[in-house]
Amino acid sequence: MPTLKRGLALLVTVAVTLLGLLLVTFLIGRVVPIDPVLSALGDRANAESYAQMRAQLGLDLPLWQQFLRYVGDVLQGDLGTSVLTSRPVLEDVLRVFPATLELATVAAIVGAVLGIPAGVFAAVNRGRWPDHAIRLLGLLGHSVPVFWLGLMALLLFYAKLDWAPGPGRVDIFYEGMVDQVTGLVTVDALLAGETDIFWNAVGHLVLPSAILGLYCVAYIARMTRGFMLDQLRQEYITTARVKGLSETRVVWGHALRNITVPLITVIALSYASLLEGSVLTETVFAWPGLGLYITNSLLSADMNAVLGGTLVVGAVFIALNLLCDLLYRLLDPRAR
Repeated sequence: MPTLKRGLALLVTVAVTLLGLLLVTFLIGRVVPIDPVLSALGDRANAESYAQMRAQLGLDLPLWQQFLRYVGDVLQGDLGTSVLTSRPVLEDVLRVFPATLELATVAAIVGAVLGIPAGVFAAVNRGRWPDHAIRLLGLLGHSVPVFWLGLMALLLFYAKLDWAPGPGRVDIFYEGMVDQVTGLVTVDALLAGETDIFWNAVGHLVLPSAILGLYCVAYIARMTRGFMLDQLRQEYITTARVKGLSETRVVWGHALRNITVPLITVIALSYASLLEGSVLTETVFAWPGLGLYITNSLLSADMNAVLGGTLVVGAVFIALNLLCDLLYRLLDPRAR
């Protein structure tokens, strides 16, 4: 019975959060100084066409009715039609989101694989030069603008040294040669047995994922260091050392295991921020993902596409938080 109550409470929380997200995106669409009727018809629309389109979009209804209509459309998968592409926004989002997912996933893996050991190493060597060096790298990862790093990386590794491919997901002569099954170029290339395209796609992934991964490494390393410092001061760590356990087992087997739950939250939030915060990276590297799609839509005053993309990003945050909550219950018996 308590499990059922917690499950119902969780569902209610998710539903209320989604409703709040819908309300926020709806209000954004109503307060921005962009007329959706003129965006659809153009500046030279006559009064009759303007009034007809306004009624068709439901803008002549009271605000609360517009919101209910908006919620109903979203629940049916209707995010409107993009002015820029003349296709349903949901169709566009499903087409571009895998590119962002691929880029963010690789960057998150880089961040976790490098950031967690770096944070542990910094905590173990607190106050010494390895700690200062890792903290300095973390500060640089947060301070240096992403777009500047991207431009410098392209200038150095692509234009000057010719070590990396240029912008885009694959070279232009490989585009369209692999059928889209998952939307992930690397996975689709392997499924099709096209190893040349796979390695070409991996090469294109290296620079943008490294730029995004640097930010992720900085954040995860800083948070891991803080969690570890707190654990290393606990009495059970002193007890383990008195018992004669090796420092490696104390640090990696006891202290690190006890910060697993908060680390899950840190990694999940980092992943979510990469999914929605890769706009500048995608723009610099001409990466055809959700960030570039939202940017182009915003520059074209295509509010349906902007709000649809924003709604998807918000839904991803909610889904990752829900996943974290479920993982807590699996990893920590006290949360059950």
